[in-house]
Amino acid sequence: MPSHPSDPVPVKLVRKVVEPIRDVFATQARGGLILVLSAAAALIWANSSWGDAYTHLLHTPVTLDVGGHRLSLHVSHWINDALMALFFFVVGLEIKREVLSGELSSPRQAALPIAGAIGGVVVPALIFVLFNMGEETADGWGIPMATDIAFALGVLALLGDRVPLWMLVFLTALAIVDDLMSVMVIAAFYTPEIHTAPLWVAAGAWVFVLGMNLREVRSASLYMAAGAVMWVAMHESGVHATIAGVLMGLSVPASARMERRRFIDDVGGALAWFKRVGQGHHVPQKTLDGALHRIHHAAKAIQPPSHRLEHALHAPVAYVILPVFALANAGVAVSGSDALSALTTPCALGVSLGLLVGKPVGICLASWLAVKAGVADLPAGAKWSQLTGAAILGGIGFTMSLFVTGLAFRDPGHVSLAKMGILGGSIIAAVAGLLVLRRVLPPSGAGATSESGAH
Repeated sequence: MPSHPSDPVPVKLVRKVVEPIRDVFATQARGGLILVLSAAAALIWANSSWGDAYTHLLHTPVTLDVGGHRLSLHVSHWINDALMALFFFVVGLEIKREVLSGELSSPRQAALPIAGAIGGVVVPALIFVLFNMGEETADGWGIPMATDIAFALGVLALLGDRVPLWMLVFLTALAIVDDLMSVMVIAAFYTPEIHTAPLWVAAGAWVFVLGMNLREVRSASLYMAAGAVMWVAMHESGVHATIAGVLMGLSVPASARMERRRFIDDVGGALAWFKRVGQGHHVPQKTLDGALHRIHHAAKAIQPPSHRLEHALHAPVAYVILPVFALANAGVAVSGSDALSALTTPCALGVSLGLLVGKPVGICLASWLAVKAGVADLPAGAKWSQLTGAAILGGIGFTMSLFVTGLAFRDPGHVSLAKMGILGGSIIAAVAGLLVLRRVLPPSGAGATSESGAH
């Protein structure tokens, strides 16, 4: 990607913006493929001769005793309440990053994904209500609301460099806004009973965290301790404990301890010293350690804690936490005839059509209205047919939809119906989106690479 004097944007700046997006895309795309394999393994396990062992394992109680306080949960609850709190913590970090310096940092920039996300939340919920009004399953309207960005990017990865950068950015920002709205729905509508005393403890822990943030405290152990207290108190309050993960993610400091000028001075001085000393032979390691420590400290101090944590947790969340969640939640035991009849129930139809029809219709309609109203712009080089393909991939609602299912329903039969609708709708949306994008995207080599080079 050669640089020319007439380039409106310096090449280094373009790379600085594009490369982190590519890194996240690569991690989440691979994680999406692992997620699919985990879901397939869960389905095979649940429908095999070891299906009873699958159910027994998930319902095995595990007790944690800390300081005389006992917390006993089934394995499935530890996964959905505790392990997924880390996933929601990363969601909080992503929301904060996008709002402060990403695609949601300015009203004009954020208008298109926000509009698309709103449409992609409202229309699926209305479709579900249309099929389930007056039914026992009416509370499941929040199930088809969110986009599974890891799954969607895993599908996009199959198209290689044909995928334009704007599509990755649009889908990621859309999913982040989706997740934020889903979190708000969980907190507001899927909290059956609230106990105020533990909630005050959780609020106090969060205020303590915010106070540390304002005073620029950077101790990871203090944040972890406060986060643990907040999680337990939130769990005891009746509000879903994963909300604590989001609030903690939003509270992690996003400013660096060291200014750029001091970083340049410190690292530059240490490197200059290395250059001088390196002219000699047999320099003792102890002589080099001071400069090495200075460089290491500066490199750590220039990175905001929120960025460091997000980078450190992306791989564990994508490769471990979400696959384990899929393994624990995607197992639905059904026979062929049962599956066909189950998919025609109001619950399964509401979920599957909410994802497969409601998401793309809502995303495209709201995006079109935002562009026509002049509050948003279609990304440079984008076509409506391409945005439609991306919107169809937005109908992959796997992770968050499964999560909301566990909150919306207590009846195992309703849970199974919703899961079948999620799996059916998400799989068809993935295949349909892939086929549409294969048809409307430019040939290989003319996608994201050329788009970034055009800058």
